[in-house]
Amino acid sequence: MLIAANLLTVKNATLVLIDEPERHLHRSIISPLLTLLFSIRHDCAFIVSTHDVMLPLANPGARTLLIRGCTYAGSSVSGWDADLVPLETEIDDDLKKDILGARRKLLFIEGTERSLDKPLYSLVFPNVSVVAKSSCRDVEHAVSSIRDAGDLHWLHAFGIVDNDRRTEADINRLKEKGVYALSVFSVESIYYHPRVQHLVAQRYAVVTGDDAPTCLANAKTAAITAVQPHVQRLSERTAEKALREEIFRHLPRREQITDGQPINVSIDVVRFVTAERERLQDALDAGNLAEIISQYPVRETPALAKIAQELGFQDREQYEGAVRKLLMDDNEALTFVKSLFGTLESDIEAA
Repeated sequence: MLIAANLLTVKNATLVLIDEPERHLHRSIISPLLTLLFSIRHDCAFIVSTHDVMLPLANPGARTLLIRGCTYAGSSVSGWDADLVPLETEIDDDLKKDILGARRKLLFIEGTERSLDKPLYSLVFPNVSVVAKSSCRDVEHAVSSIRDAGDLHWLHAFGIVDNDRRTEADINRLKEKGVYALSVFSVESIYYHPRVQHLVAQRYAVVTGDDAPTCLANAKTAAITAVQPHVQRLSERTAEKALREEIFRHLPRREQITDGQPINVSIDVVRFVTAERERLQDALDAGNLAEIISQYPVRETPALAKIAQELGFQDREQYEGAVRKLLMDDNEALTFVKSLFGTLESDIEAA
């Protein structure tokens, strides 16, 4: 009430300074209240210092200055690290929320704030702002929107998406846009990579006294046994992408459409699925857990839960938490996980 009263009663053409209104107002009313007061007192000018990202979004006609930091000479400020957001930006409001107050380098990822992706990627890439977007398409859109907005010169956007057995052409297409496909099937393939399992088991054995090699052997056997009943379904799932690529490869070209001749396309679905089934079965027979985890959606089977249990954890959540703790403490583990992202780390550093 005091803020509203002061703003409504100041003299015409007053320059009003408001410092961090969130210290006095609930966040839910900061933007609506101040925006209303701005519209009533359009004869005045306002400078607002705030951490509330909704306020500049609600006032697109205002100039927004992002203050990122400052440098000191003794006890006095000698310089500011700041960026002026252009009035005209072709970025939707959701993306503006993501970038206002963010670091200069943004990493868009699949998933949600609570999924496995964000906490892992935040550890692997600590010097960027990691922003969760629900799908691969959303990640592509976010990265492209920022990269295509030339006025946002201070931002460098990158993206990470699951590999999902993408073709080399698709991986290269995404990388040209600044979106990097994992070298393994999905984020679960990182958490449960045999090398990561090994490091977690060694670390955990120090506490429990269990024999790490025995636990790892039991985990491998349990995982392979858990995958076996799902061979057909996993084969069909992984064959989907290859089948789609084959269909697109046979789409008629413009000259064929102009000719108007019938085009018959025949896809041997059984052949694709059979090839995948044989490949997966060979990996199971050989006990090649690394290939199974890195190339197939094993998250759709009980295999991951079995691994966690055999390594001495109550459930997947506890094991996955142990993996993240490992990455915080063990540079060897962190270096290995970073290697699964190809050139992304060096490309981010070079930006």
